[in-house]
Amino acid sequence: MRLNNKKPNDRVAVALVLCFCVVAIASIFTMRSNFSQLDLDSDDNINIAQKEDQQKEDFEQNVVNPIPTVDSTTSKPDAADDQVKDDRKSTTSFKVPLEGQISKQFSVEVPIYSPTLDQYVVHTGIDIQAPADTQVLAAGDGTVTKVYNDDKYGFTIEISHGDGIVTKYSNLSTTKMVEEGDVVKKGQTISGVGSSALFESLEAPHLHFEVLKDGVAIDPSDYIR
Repeated sequence: MRLNNKKPNDRVAVALVLCFCVVAIASIFTMRSNFSQLDLDSDDNINIAQKEDQQKEDFEQNVVNPIPTVDSTTSKPDAADDQVKDDRKSTTSFKVPLEGQISKQFSVEVPIYSPTLDQYVVHTGIDIQAPADTQVLAAGDGTVTKVYNDDKYGFTIEISHGDGIVTKYSNLSTTKMVEEGDVVKKGQTISGVGSSALFESLEAPHLHFEVLKDGVAIDPSDYIR
């Protein structure tokens, strides 16, 4: 009887041992899998941190390095260049286009009273007063570029003298003496004094004379010799 009771107990013990082994093996595999996942996560975190450090370093370098600008890459003209321009301006001279009294000076900074408009306005040329039909002469050698009737200053002739310099003659009596494209000489008659300027119609007959450099009105007295 004792021998028969002993066999079932042995079987139970063996079964328990096998179960324990299975559980132990499963636990080992699970732990290894977790450790591997931890290593991967750790590597990813390291890579992310390295990328952030690299981006931060690149940004700091971009901030420190100066950005090239037009001023820093383009050479600026020195005082010698400015002197050459001043010398060129001083050597350019024109003949007085009309012998007469200057009745109104060039003034673009301080407005001058206009009797016709009854208000103060800037004056982009000089007015030379003379009897009607007095001959108006070309101030210098050049090419007639425009002949037209200006809404403000009446019959107008423009002559280009090169180097961006243009002389403008307004309030003329006629535009029939020269045509666009004509080459004229200094002192050549191009028109006569008139009263065609709407904005100066209440003033005595005179020539409204302008000098433009690159399209900007400048004081004609700087060029008249």
